[in-house]
Amino acid sequence: MTANSRCSSAEPPGLETQLREIESLLRQCELRAGDSWYVVERRWYEQWKEFVENGDQSSSSFPGQINNAELFEDLESYHLKERLVENEDFMLVPADAWHKLLGWYGMVDGQPPLERKVVDLPSTLKVEVYPVEIFLCLHSNMENVVSSQFSRADDIQSIQRTICETFSVPQASECRLWMKSSDGSCERLRNVHVSVLDACLSSGMTVIMETRNADGTWPSSRPQIIRNSVEEQDYQGQPGVCGLANLGNTCFMNSALQCLSNTPPLTEYFLQSSYLEELNFTNPLGMKGEIAEAYADVIKQMWSGRHHSVVPRVFKTKVGHFASQFLGYQQHDSQELLSFLLDGLHEDLNRVKNKEYIELCDANGRPDQQVAEEAWRNHLRRNDSVIVDTFHGLFKSTLVCPECRKVSVTFDPFCYLSVPLPASKERVMEIFFVSLDPYAKPAQHRVVVPKAGKVSDLCAALSEMTGVPPSKMVVADVFNHHFYKIYNIDESLSCILDRDDIFVYELNTPKQREESLQREERVLLALYLRERSYYKDLGSGGSSYGTTLFGHPLLLSVPIGCCSQEALYNLFLQRLARYVRCPDPSEELEEGEEDDEEQQKSQTNGISDGEEQEEVELPHPCCADANSLSESTNSAESHVDANRTEPLLDPDVTKNGSQDQTEPLASSSANASITDTSSSTSVSVTDTSSSTNVSITDTSSCTDDMNTSRNSNASSEPPAEQPQQLSDATEEEKEDGQEACFPGLPANKQPDKRNTRRRRRKTLFTIQAVNSNGTTERKMGEGGSAVSFSSQPYVAIDWDPDMKKRFYNENEAEKYVKHSSMEVPQQQNTVQLQECIELFTTVETLEEENPWYCPVCKKHQLATKKLDLWSLPEVLIIHLKRFSYTKFTREKLESIVDFPLRDLDFSGCLLRKNLSNGEPPSRYDLIAVSNHYGGLRDGHYTSYARNKDNGQWYDFDDSKVTYAREDKIVTNAAYVLFYQRQDKIRKPTLPAPNASPALATQPTGDATSSKCNTSELEAVPAETD
Repeated sequence: MTANSRCSSAEPPGLETQLREIESLLRQCELRAGDSWYVVERRWYEQWKEFVENGDQSSSSFPGQINNAELFEDLESYHLKERLVENEDFMLVPADAWHKLLGWYGMVDGQPPLERKVVDLPSTLKVEVYPVEIFLCLHSNMENVVSSQFSRADDIQSIQRTICETFSVPQASECRLWMKSSDGSCERLRNVHVSVLDACLSSGMTVIMETRNADGTWPSSRPQIIRNSVEEQDYQGQPGVCGLANLGNTCFMNSALQCLSNTPPLTEYFLQSSYLEELNFTNPLGMKGEIAEAYADVIKQMWSGRHHSVVPRVFKTKVGHFASQFLGYQQHDSQELLSFLLDGLHEDLNRVKNKEYIELCDANGRPDQQVAEEAWRNHLRRNDSVIVDTFHGLFKSTLVCPECRKVSVTFDPFCYLSVPLPASKERVMEIFFVSLDPYAKPAQHRVVVPKAGKVSDLCAALSEMTGVPPSKMVVADVFNHHFYKIYNIDESLSCILDRDDIFVYELNTPKQREESLQREERVLLALYLRERSYYKDLGSGGSSYGTTLFGHPLLLSVPIGCCSQEALYNLFLQRLARYVRCPDPSEELEEGEEDDEEQQKSQTNGISDGEEQEEVELPHPCCADANSLSESTNSAESHVDANRTEPLLDPDVTKNGSQDQTEPLASSSANASITDTSSSTSVSVTDTSSSTNVSITDTSSCTDDMNTSRNSNASSEPPAEQPQQLSDATEEEKEDGQEACFPGLPANKQPDKRNTRRRRRKTLFTIQAVNSNGTTERKMGEGGSAVSFSSQPYVAIDWDPDMKKRFYNENEAEKYVKHSSMEVPQQQNTVQLQECIELFTTVETLEEENPWYCPVCKKHQLATKKLDLWSLPEVLIIHLKRFSYTKFTREKLESIVDFPLRDLDFSGCLLRKNLSNGEPPSRYDLIAVSNHYGGLRDGHYTSYARNKDNGQWYDFDDSKVTYAREDKIVTNAAYVLFYQRQDKIRKPTLPAPNASPALATQPTGDATSSKCNTSELEAVPAETD
């Protein structure tokens, strides 16, 4: 029966029967969301009702055909009039009642039935009399717009079908919809299964449909393709042989994507658009389908055969949005990204919409086969996707309690195997050795030490190469031109990372004859180099300077008696003789007795303190010698001259602050300066009567500070008069607390105070006490208080830019030599992949941080755990755990893992030895490898992969793609292996291409030139920022 037929072929029932049936349907029918109701003009309905109540079959009140003409604006568009009111203008009847009336009376020709849906509005159900009127168009022709009406209960897919029918778009075309509001903003309609109401579509909006281009891109997307020329617009290459642009340290992402792209079952799933029907937009653990869609876009572009290289910027943005650890452009681990991506794709494509709670059951003595099947069924009840179908396997976990011997057996799914590599007990370290000879360049050595050894083991290994006793060595970590740490001899090597720049300094020891006559106290001095940068101090109107560290820091062992300005100046000058040129006599400039404005200011990290403290005065009378000033100077110079053959540095002072056994320790702290047990002697900027400090400031500063300490209200004397005050010091002044520069030293050690007023020559640099970071803190030199360095003194020499430019040779300072040990190639350990798998299945004891709760003992136990492989997936991912992380150490294992390209047999590893006829085989072939080159701090990721269509191996290095030879695939860079089961491998459909050195892909240079976070250093690495 047609909708416009006059009546049914059967005679209608009696009038009473008609009335009874229709009224019964009206009373019983309730509004349910999605049900259909029909609009009937009220006048026709009232006439029908009067007819069945009072008339007969021949009555003149017969209503005739159903006619809704009064409800339409016109009889061409059949649009309903606005503001129609129920029960006044029209009546609503349920679908069953409508079909009965239509069968009995028919409908006027040409009029459409007014079917309306019941929609679930907030807090109410209502028949939607006025549907949503939406404008429809194609992205390729947005001028051609048509309008159509949709119920708010209709899904978005119905709109898509309408557009395809209206504009003759093939149903097989992959398309996506955009919602354009009245203000011009557009939003993707991702979920085509939601209703118009839930998609927030309203009348007057426009829905635009676009279809995917042949090259895998979308018309609305900005160009994300690398093209070299206009001619390449017509490029047609092998699908899948496509590079990925490096967006900035994204080689880890490119490597993982290339491996997954060359996994046949997953790629075919996306190329066939099977994912569209399985997108899960409601999974709270998923990413609303966005990760799956972004991944599909990348795959379709790469396999279109139209691109040399694709820019995965949208995919990178989506990954960073849902996994904050991948935000920005830092280097990451390809396996970590792979783990996130597989999990994200699984949740976005999970066929299980509502996950039920399933309690895990222990085996409790049941057969393994039964427990395994139960575990897999339970897993599929919550997890069912293409990722599970392709990558998930099952292993058996056995835990044994060490006390009650309770055995717990469970079967757990896995997505990849992380297998350990046999760890070596030795470690190779690269260090720089700084000799006592000031003219010898630092030498880079490669030493082999115990992995669990101490700093003393490092010194012993280096001693065998250099001939320098370990007792004469100090080990330090240099970072950014300063000492990050000076190591104690007993510290573990585990706290030294491979990326650290380790320097070993040779210290000298006094001659045996000198030791027997007098064992003078010594201090281990850390020396930094700084360059001044002058600027105007707007606050005081004067000039100040800031400082910047440069060059290589040094460690020196200096006698306490030679800590005067003059002695230290000459010692530093001699120690830096290789790259610091001493001025010729004609170049030496003398300065007057009066200090200029700069020299009257005490500098505190580049800020003038306003105190009249002289920076440096040479010659200086503060050498701790009982002789006269000239004798002191000659003594210091004799030390310096002898340094070439008998260096001044003292190896007795080691990293833990120890001396010979005949000398007691004054401090238990590491790197402490060596002091006498009867006094507290240390290096400081100033001196006061309340502390006994060896000062490295000039005499006038020392006097200034002592006067300030004695009388805080007394003003400082002019700088020109201070030397006179020092020479005129009386015993009475000493009794008042104003002593010479070394009040803690015995009388025969006091310096001579005569001949202090002399003309002085201009020096190359000035000496300043600093902290471990190389900066001068404000508290230093303020208020006359002494600042003592009881643990480790640090000193900086400050250079004026012009003096540094004239006398400091930067090129020479940066040079170093390589010891022959650096030329010896490191032996590569080779292990078989089967060995790694066997290690994975060996028994291990749980760590204290991860105990197991024993249900019998009722407490946590460090049980033994054993993993066994039960079933393997179609595609098996094997992660080689090259990166080892502990509480103190991080290292990369460079062993070569010998893995087969074909016929990897797991029959000996599977727990089930006898497979039934229905079980898949256990032989696998390699299909992809993710490689990592470099170390922990820097490195580069590439990948090898076998194209599924032609069977050819390719080397994917970001946007560069070249042919790969099978004999070059096994390297020590292999990190993640992809194997496919042989029974699922499809034979290539295309012939293998003729291998040539390079493909016609986007050239980006050699693989080494694409390294992320790397730099080639010609100088000592510690001096780079």
